[in-house]
Amino acid sequence: MKFRKLGSSDLNMSVITLGTWGMGGDFWGKVDDELSIATIQAALDAGITSIDTAPAYGRGHSEEIIGKAIKGRKREDIILATKVGIDIHHNKEHICTPETIQQEIEESLTRLDTDYIDLYQVHWPDLHTPIEKTFTALNKLRESGKVRYIGVSNFSCEQMDEAAKYCPIVSAQPPYSLLKREIEKDIMPYCIEHGMGMLSYGSIGAGALTGKFKERPVFDEDDKRGNFYAFFSEENWPKTRAMIDTLEEIAASHGKPTVHAAINWVLKQKGITVALVGARTPEQVIMNAQAADWELSDEENAKIEAAYAKIFE
Repeated sequence: MKFRKLGSSDLNMSVITLGTWGMGGDFWGKVDDELSIATIQAALDAGITSIDTAPAYGRGHSEEIIGKAIKGRKREDIILATKVGIDIHHNKEHICTPETIQQEIEESLTRLDTDYIDLYQVHWPDLHTPIEKTFTALNKLRESGKVRYIGVSNFSCEQMDEAAKYCPIVSAQPPYSLLKREIEKDIMPYCIEHGMGMLSYGSIGAGALTGKFKERPVFDEDDKRGNFYAFFSEENWPKTRAMIDTLEEIAASHGKPTVHAAINWVLKQKGITVALVGARTPEQVIMNAQAADWELSDEENAKIEAAYAKIFE
C-alpha cells in the first residue's frame, strides 16, 4: 500500500481509503453486518488504514459497524474520517450549528468507540447557519483534541474561502471519477492552489467502473443507485459502457481487474490525495487494495483521455 500526506495535516493516509456508505444499509441495498465487519478487518490487514464514514450512512449504523470492526486494533494505526452536518434524527436536513456539532461529535465518538476523530468533515454546507458560526465552533472542537483536523465535503470554492477565515481546513471531499469530472473546473485547482488534500468519493462510479455490469444494470428496489447516478440511465449507459471498455482493455494488458484501472486513473490526477472506494466483501476490498501495487503509464493515461474525449465531448 502507498500512503500520501493529506494537505497541511500530518495524516498519512492510504491512497485507497475505505468508503463505508454502503455499509449503512439505507441506500445500497441490504447489508450483512458480520460481512461488513469482516470487510473492514480485511481492509486493515491489506494495508487500507484509512476509513471514511458519516452519521448519515444508515443513521449512524456505518459508524457503529466500524467501531466494532476496529475494536482491539491499535487506534493510532488507523485514520478515522467522519462527518457532521446532517440531522439523522429527523429529516436529514443539512444543519451545522454549534449546538448540533456538539451533539454530533459525542454521538460519533460513542458509535466509533474512540475518544478522537482524525478528520472531521462538514458533510454538506448548512445554508441557514452563518459559516462563521459553524467553523468557529469546529475550530474550538479541534483545539479541544476531540478532532485532529477539519475538512469539508461538497463545498464550493467560495464557501471554502469563507470557512478558512475561522478554522484551518486541510481537505475537501468532492465527487470524482472518470464518469464525473466537474471539479476539474474549480474545486481541484482551488485545492491545489491552497495546499488542501482531496479525498475523491464515487471513485469507481458506484460500481459501474468495476466492469461487472456488461449490460445496463437493473437494481433491487432498496438499491437506489439507478435513480441517483445519471450514468446508469438508459440514455447515458452506452457512453458509460464504452468508457468501461477502454479501462478493461488497459487493465487486461496488465493481467489486472478493470476496477484497478479506474482507481489508478483517479490517483494519477494532480491534486487527488486518496481515492475513496467502497466494498461489500473481504474479497472485494482485498482486490481494491491491490490496485496500489501498480500505476498507469503516461501513455495509458493519454489513451484513457483520448477515449473520454471521443465518448463524452
